[in-house]
Amino acid sequence: MLKENIKTIRKQRGLSQEELAIKLNVVRQTISKWENGLSVPDSEMLISMSEVLETPVSTLIGENISEFKADDLKAISEKLEIINLQLSQRNSTRRKIIHWLLISLCIIIVITLIFLILLNSPYQNWNYSDPEKAVIGVAFHSFEWVFIRIAPIIFIGLIIGIFLTRKKV
Repeated sequence: MLKENIKTIRKQRGLSQEELAIKLNVVRQTISKWENGLSVPDSEMLISMSEVLETPVSTLIGENISEFKADDLKAISEKLEIINLQLSQRNSTRRKIIHWLLISLCIIIVITLIFLILLNSPYQNWNYSDPEKAVIGVAFHSFEWVFIRIAPIIFIGLIIGIFLTRKKV
């Protein structure tokens, strides 16, 4: 809600992200983060933004409050707290999904490695005079060769990713 309102009102006023950033004394990336919902402005910045955009803070936040006092930071702080909580929950959910995806990829690598070990390169005994078997044998050998060399590096990266995305107590 806040992110769409900032973007819409900024465009209605004919301002680019860069121009709004200059007027608020922030970098353009900060405006981009607000408009993409990656972060939210603090209450003082929200008041400054409302002045620059000539729009009440209630409109930026998305509420229609009939009488709003610009110095009522408590109402703004409460709304920002809710937005920050929602942002935190979304980030937590995203972190959990990534964490379990990394674990799944590790399991797939281990299962593939076990499968390749159990097969023990059967293509080495094939009769390669048959063109179809030759193509399949070369493809299988190429996959095995690349997998054995790259999988350990990817596996280490996945383990590091699992530790970085684990829930911190």
